[in-house]
Amino acid sequence: MKAIWNGEVIAESNDTVVVEGNHYFPASSLKREFTTFSNHRTSCPWKGQAHYFSLLVKGDMNPDAVWYYPEPSEAAAEIKDRVAFWKGVQVVE
Repeated sequence: MKAIWNGEVIAESNDTVVVEGNHYFPASSLKREFTTFSNHRTSCPWKGQAHYFSLLVKGDMNPDAVWYYPEPSEAAAEIKDRVAFWKGVQVVE
């Protein structure tokens, strides 16, 4: 699987976990040169508190486009150390 935004591959892995229709990539597959800090947080009733990264690719910013759960609930343990994407990031095979 590949996560692509603004013509760049942001993450690539054959090891994704699908939860609620979202592919969670290993955090190690995320190309950090395309990420920047975000202080955005949201809460999920069963997964826990999500943290975010923004993407910066070719001078274009995509705020809060990457999310992860640094301390997921026990029910969501399979997504620990994984990241997922939204806001126009294409996830393709």
